[in-house]
Amino acid sequence: MASSGIEKRKADHIEVAASGRADFVAQGTLLSSVQLVHQSLPEIAESEIDLSVSFLGKTLRAPLLITGMTGGTEEAAAINRDLAAVAQEMGVGFGLGSQRAMAENPELASTYQIRDAAPEALIIGNIGAVQAKDYGVARIRELADAVGADAMAVHLNPAQEMIQSGGDRDFRGVLETIGELVADLGIPLIAKETGCGISPRAARTLYRAGVKFVDVSGAGGTSWTAVERHRAAENSVQQRLGDEFWDWGIPTAASVHACAQAGLEVVASGGVRTGLDIARAMALGASVGGMAAPVLRAQQSGGQDAAAALVQSLIDSIRTTLLLTGCQSVLDLHEAPRCISAPLRSWIDALI
Repeated sequence: MASSGIEKRKADHIEVAASGRADFVAQGTLLSSVQLVHQSLPEIAESEIDLSVSFLGKTLRAPLLITGMTGGTEEAAAINRDLAAVAQEMGVGFGLGSQRAMAENPELASTYQIRDAAPEALIIGNIGAVQAKDYGVARIRELADAVGADAMAVHLNPAQEMIQSGGDRDFRGVLETIGELVADLGIPLIAKETGCGISPRAARTLYRAGVKFVDVSGAGGTSWTAVERHRAAENSVQQRLGDEFWDWGIPTAASVHACAQAGLEVVASGGVRTGLDIARAMALGASVGGMAAPVLRAQQSGGQDAAAALVQSLIDSIRTTLLLTGCQSVLDLHEAPRCISAPLRSWIDALI
C-alpha cells in the first residue's frame, strides 16, 4: 500500500494509544463512585445467570462492544481481523475505526473489511461527523455496505480536532447531518464521542434529533487530545494546547447517567477496564459497556488469543458481579441497589 498522510496518522494513533502514554492523568471515569450492594442471599445459581442483551438489532452473548479504534494501514488490518474474530468467538460486538481513510483512498478498504472473520457478529462502521456532513447520506451508506456494517457510528471529536495539526475547525451543520442520517441511512446510527463524554445538553439535543444510541466515550481512558499532543511538533501551538487540554472531558460515569436520563440507549466506554466497571455503568443506565485500548494492548502483546482471554475475563467478572448482587440477568442491574458517592454525586447534581 502506498504511504499517505492519513496512513501515517493512523499508524501514530495505534502506537500512542497502545503505549498508554496518552491516558488521562488527573481525571478518572468515576465508575468507582458507584458501589453495588452485596447480596449475601442471592438465591440464584451461577448457571441461571443470563448475560445476553439485545442491542442494535442483534443479540449479544454478553453486554460488551470492542469499540472503534483503527483502520487504514496494514497493521490496522491485522488488528481489525483479530478483534473481529474475537467478537465472533465470544458473541460480543465490534466497532471499526474511522473509515475516512478508505473513503479518501479506496485502496485501503481491505483494512476495514472483516465481515468474513465475523460473519454473525454485530459490526459497527465509523465516520467523523464533519466528514459525514461533506459526504452525504448516500456515501455513508456505501461505506457501511462496503464493510457489512449493522450500524454506523458518527464520531464527535471537536477536542481532538482542535489539537490535531490541520484538523477540522468548522462544526456547523453536524446536528442537521445526524438528523438526516437517522432518518435516511437505513441502519441504526450511533452518536459516538472520542474520549470527552457527552453532556446532558448534548444528550437531549441528540435525542430530539431522533438519535436512539450513543457511545459516551467519557474521560478517564485514552485522551485523544493527548494522542494529538504526542504527534504535534515540538514547541508548537498544538503541543501547548494538548498539554492544557490533556484531561478535558466529562467523566464516563457522569456522562452515562446524563445520557440514560435523556432516554438514550448507552454504550459506556472511556476508561472501562473491568467487568465490574461495566456492571457499575449498567447500574447507571447503560445498555452495554465498551472497551478499546485494553483489548488493543492485549492483541498487541499476545495476538488474538490474548484479546480473547481478556474478553473472557470481563465476561467472568460481569457474571460474578450479577451473582453477588442477586441479579439473574444483566438488565436487572438497572434496578440493583447501589450507593453513588462523591465525586460522582457532585457531578450528577451539578450537571444540567
